[in-house]
Amino acid sequence: MPTTRVLNTGGLNLYINPILTGNSLIRAVNVTSEPYGAKSKRSGYTTYLGTPDTAQVNSLFSWTKDDGTTLYTYRASGSVLYYSTQGTGTWTVCGNGTIGASAKVDTTVLNNTLFIADGVGTLRYTTSGTDFTYGSLAPVAVSLNMYQNRIYATGTSSTLFYSTTGDGTNWNTSGTSDSSSLTIPGAGKLLKLIKASDRLISTKNSGLMYRWDGYNLVDTATELGPTSGFAVARKEGYYMYLNRDGIYGFGGGKPQLLSNPIQQQIYNNSGSGIPGAVFDSANRGIHRYDYFVSAGTVTDEFTSQTISNAIIKYDFNKNEFLNYRFNNYPTAWHSYKDANGVQQLIVGDASGQCYQISPSSTTDNGVAIEVSMEFFFTGEAPELEKKFDFLDLYFNPGNEAQVMVAIGDTFSNAQKKWIPVGDCSEGHTEFKFPAGSRGRFLFVKIIEASKTATFKFYGYAVTYEFIKR
Repeated sequence: MPTTRVLNTGGLNLYINPILTGNSLIRAVNVTSEPYGAKSKRSGYTTYLGTPDTAQVNSLFSWTKDDGTTLYTYRASGSVLYYSTQGTGTWTVCGNGTIGASAKVDTTVLNNTLFIADGVGTLRYTTSGTDFTYGSLAPVAVSLNMYQNRIYATGTSSTLFYSTTGDGTNWNTSGTSDSSSLTIPGAGKLLKLIKASDRLISTKNSGLMYRWDGYNLVDTATELGPTSGFAVARKEGYYMYLNRDGIYGFGGGKPQLLSNPIQQQIYNNSGSGIPGAVFDSANRGIHRYDYFVSAGTVTDEFTSQTISNAIIKYDFNKNEFLNYRFNNYPTAWHSYKDANGVQQLIVGDASGQCYQISPSSTTDNGVAIEVSMEFFFTGEAPELEKKFDFLDLYFNPGNEAQVMVAIGDTFSNAQKKWIPVGDCSEGHTEFKFPAGSRGRFLFVKIIEASKTATFKFYGYAVTYEFIKR
């Protein structure tokens, strides 16, 4: 009578033949891999500052001045840009803080000066952090980046502008000023400026990408660039972003597909992946080694289970995908180092409220976090029936998880008859299957929705015997 132990639970894998996935999950909502090989309930969040208006928060960003101690956090909601001193002060309207209605704001810094662009009004800047000045002769810009001691700005079509060397406030093109512009060819309009391998990369909403070194413009010969400029995030010079074909990584060469394990959530034959409009407007966050993208409502073809307001989470340290679902769907993300040097993650929602992720919070601002995990077991012999005898499950003591099992010969959800396993709060649960428990597949579902208990799932063991044909 063999016993199979699975003590290293991986992430989502909906791409490979499901019978071959072994220790992967077919559903994983609101869990994270801490410690590695286990699954824990994600952290919750609390409110971050107040609500100066009830308009959707479209952008969040921060700026720490060169003195290393003066910090401002910013939010763009409705048609107003607000700041908070040291990230704890009340949201206050910035001087010249009127922006385009529902605009998203991009930023960069040069010479202790913060520059912002909203794609509607002229580029503006601040040295105080609180009051902005419109740049004389500056372009209307969608995206900004500092490169070779200049400010580069993408226009609203296909023109890439750059400022005078060393002075992002000077856009003159005559005399001692050397501002200028160039046209980025090809289909589509300019989207996001990124800087990789000491080159400036201009992306277009058609997926085209061009490399600029200050002298030469080179077509990177790809159409796999980002489709939303605000779905692009960087960690140590490596970029991640959403494209209609998947989530890609980019380090300056060719884009690299990362999202094979969850391709069915991005696109599938049923058309139930990421909604089409989301690709052009998706927001992202990056915090420590996690990349997040707000993906809308998705249904993968394999499980046929829908995740509303889904967040795709990619841990690029572990090369692992999972799903989150916040009670308040994020419309903006930002990770920053606070005044005490602690890395913080904040998000904004459609109601105008911002939230701060808190490792000590077990709720989403008072609302229970609903955990859902599902996996299945074949004994590496999917063609044979098994008589299932015992299921051992390993959790942290004091958890409030509920576990259900189902046995069947197909993957049809309609044919699964779920049986509760019983109390798992002691940390180890030994479940003896009822007499006659036989079938080719064993399905296990774990759910948890407490407001106070922690949750860690360490693994399981199945004892069974093969039934000869």
